[in-house]
Amino acid sequence: MPTPEFVLALREKIGTDLLWLTGVTAVVTRGDGDDRELLVVRRADTGALTPVTGIVDPSEEPAVAAEREVLEEADVVAVAERLAGVRTLPEMTYPNGDRAQYLDLVFACRWVSGEPFPADGENTEAFWAPVTALPAMSADMRERVRIGLSDDPRAHFRR
Repeated sequence: MPTPEFVLALREKIGTDLLWLTGVTAVVTRGDGDDRELLVVRRADTGALTPVTGIVDPSEEPAVAAEREVLEEADVVAVAERLAGVRTLPEMTYPNGDRAQYLDLVFACRWVSGEPFPADGENTEAFWAPVTALPAMSADMRERVRIGLSDDPRAHFRR
């Protein structure tokens, strides 16, 4: 996965120490009712199926980051319609020893145009899956999808 330039610059100063970052999860749907579909990607680094995720760039609005990540990763134009959830993810250590922890913002997004394909090399697949028959995902990703698919207009906060 390509590391953003601003993260590489920070890593030059702090090495592998814990870095606090803001991430986004874009739960992109198209259609209505029983015909509603979810945009799913298969990560190139782990092979896991997930919604589109990414890192918010400095000075970037989080909803814009979610929309940008969807376009970059799957060549799909989507609009972030609401903030669906805010969660702190567990600390993680990457294979190179870099440590990071993310404040993850889950956005419910609406498809505007485009047919998904793995556009930037971060994923090996990108496709629509019926929300009534989602593919296997980690419990964490299933929870993010559940939050993003909820009809509750309020944001979900983990307590």
